[in-house]
Amino acid sequence: MIKKFASTFLIFLSLTFAASAELRINVTEGTFKPVPIAITPFDGSRDPELAKVGQDITEVIMNDLESCGLFHIVDPQAHIQSAQDVMTAPRFADWKILNAEALVGGLLKRNGNAFQVDFRLFDVFTESQLTGLSLGSDASNWRRVAHKIADEIYERMTGDKGYFDTRVVYIAESGPEMDRKYRLAIMDYDGANHQFISSGNTRVLTPRFSPDRTKIAYINFGADDRSPTLHIHNLETGQSESIASLEGQRMSPRFSPRGDHLILASAKGGATTLYKMDLGSKRMEKLTASSSSIDIAPCYSPDGTKICYISDRGGKPQIYVRDAAGGEGTRISFSPGYHDNPIWSPRGDLIAFTRHYKGTFYIGVMRPDGSGERMLDSGYLLEGPTWSPNGREIMYTCQSSRESNVGICRVDIVGFNKRKVPIPGQGSYPTW
Repeated sequence: MIKKFASTFLIFLSLTFAASAELRINVTEGTFKPVPIAITPFDGSRDPELAKVGQDITEVIMNDLESCGLFHIVDPQAHIQSAQDVMTAPRFADWKILNAEALVGGLLKRNGNAFQVDFRLFDVFTESQLTGLSLGSDASNWRRVAHKIADEIYERMTGDKGYFDTRVVYIAESGPEMDRKYRLAIMDYDGANHQFISSGNTRVLTPRFSPDRTKIAYINFGADDRSPTLHIHNLETGQSESIASLEGQRMSPRFSPRGDHLILASAKGGATTLYKMDLGSKRMEKLTASSSSIDIAPCYSPDGTKICYISDRGGKPQIYVRDAAGGEGTRISFSPGYHDNPIWSPRGDLIAFTRHYKGTFYIGVMRPDGSGERMLDSGYLLEGPTWSPNGREIMYTCQSSRESNVGICRVDIVGFNKRKVPIPGQGSYPTW
């Protein structure tokens, strides 16, 4: 059972910055220059325990902002004011000398058995406050407090929702290739707070979050490793439900945008067909009817009106898009090789996918009509893309060579900022 996060209350402080002059990050291409931001170590009010928490919070905020590629952290050794000074009376002229364009200060204080963090974000050049928060929490929840502060900074400076206070479910792999163990695991987006969900006694694949992030749909291959069936794991209760009574081999399940049903593929009688399954009645409705082609890996558009999926009806696996209500699918991928793992961006503007051509795998994106195809990464093995909740980054399985470990990578939508996600051991098929 996954321990639920403690509740955190947010109180917005005064926001005094004129919209017409505000410092705002606008990323349109891979040549973007990160914005220098100074983050003073959060002050613990001479309380040794709070001082340690403040240091930890500061480090997580810096890691969050630097990892997204939009910010450059000004060297703390060059700081000319403490967090206490910044929160009281920042000397903007001195910070300009360090080329800082944004400035952050924060204070911690006791609040009974819990603590409170006050933080402020300033624009150095206009000498104005952009935003601020007051967050209350217990000491064990300090990491989430840090992510929330980083989210607020990110949102205020980019206009997009932050994604640092999020979790990722993936397949943790261990052991030799011929006797590999596969376990469901969940962690913060940055690899912290790692927990195993399943025992590893059976092979599991393709975990997918429900829209409210309380359930995970996945495929379990059973004790004989030959009986792929659909399972749904409840993160709140820690219980898994097996949908084993349904005929056919279930594959690549995904929740609908409202979370009331699943869309998936089912292999039976030589054909693989798309279905939707009501989560209440478990009733199955066929969506595609070919008796010879393989239709697999379906994914809804964010508004639920369209479905993208893979079909080999044209000879090789390619991406198709169709109305969710019915009708024939339209092929949208035409570049050489074959495509797989299509997934719609939460923003609705792009579809991410895997492409394989002449021995190389690619992670790419294209518009829903097939235009604007771009490759963001290439390598020995890349597959299973998943979007950040704000649609600005993609996480995926990556392996640099046959001899190297299978891991998880991240890249932004311009293909500029690529990073490995720290996980204990090997892992694949992340879902953000």
